[in-house]
Amino acid sequence: MAKLKIGFVGVGGMGQMAHLSNYAVLRDECEVVALAEPRPQLAEQVARRYGVPQVFANHLELIERADVDAIVAAQQYRNHHAIIPDILRAGIPVFTEKPLSLTVETGEHIVKLGEENHTLHMVGYHKRSDPAMEYAGKLAEEWRSSGEFGKLRYIRVTMPPGGWKGGADEPLTSNEPFPSIPMEPGPADFTENQVKQLDAFVNYYIHQVNAIRFFLQESYQLTFGDRSGVLMAGESDSGVTVVLEMAPYRTSFEWHETIQVCFERGFIRIDLPAPLARQVAGKVTVMRDNGKGQPSYVHPVMPNMSAMKKQAMNFIAAVQGTRPAPCAAKEALEDLKLAENYIRYMSHHYD
Repeated sequence: MAKLKIGFVGVGGMGQMAHLSNYAVLRDECEVVALAEPRPQLAEQVARRYGVPQVFANHLELIERADVDAIVAAQQYRNHHAIIPDILRAGIPVFTEKPLSLTVETGEHIVKLGEENHTLHMVGYHKRSDPAMEYAGKLAEEWRSSGEFGKLRYIRVTMPPGGWKGGADEPLTSNEPFPSIPMEPGPADFTENQVKQLDAFVNYYIHQVNAIRFFLQESYQLTFGDRSGVLMAGESDSGVTVVLEMAPYRTSFEWHETIQVCFERGFIRIDLPAPLARQVAGKVTVMRDNGKGQPSYVHPVMPNMSAMKKQAMNFIAAVQGTRPAPCAAKEALEDLKLAENYIRYMSHHYD
């Protein structure tokens, strides 16, 4: 199969550390042939480091003049409204960072454009691509199908703030000002304070909101949020209880993100590494106790591959049609609906 020609729209800090550095080493699968970056000094530095032959000032120039099979648009999510529609209208498969947008309204518009133009839009929930998550997801599906360990009862995600860079190399920088793209406004019925709360929630916790759905394989609704903003609880369509523990504590250097998927007679636990940790996968613990023998704890060994690199491989495969995207835009829209409902719930009950 021919190598994909990839274009990058935006090569700031996350564009380099989380994405470009991973695509650049997938030499048998793709080649990065163009980048668009409005800061010319930074654009030239990055193009030289990664050997990117074409440099453009903005995404419209890249769309018009570059021959690309797909685009990685590593933008801040409140810029998506100003950039992603043009890429979708051009019919070019695109990858964006999480979340889909700030608001449900903008998210619905982006999803509609993708559907109208029959264009793939993968949203960067990189945790879904972690080898530990992929392993745990398949195992949970096996348990759900076989019924050997009873029904799925409970999912708990804990995500205290910590050292999220995980020792990653610093990106190239310049003293040039950031491009002046008008940020997407908040929902029309939100106050300024609610918009700030929504912005913070989707920035820090939308990954975990999405991870819960990954294991449920169905929708869920908010049922409770505590006054301090530490705990959010919900219930799935089939009655599975879910809990997200937000910042019960914080760490200075380590990363303590965990997911526990509980069946009646066993559980699957995933301990995830810092988001930018290089070539480190999560760890899985499997507890089985179905009453047919000695209870067991198993710790399967994962490959030395980061979620970000596997995510790049998964996007390439999705563009080539050899596997579905781990999370496409239409599903990512559900995360925004829950996020807006959470902020409305908190404002109604505690403001």
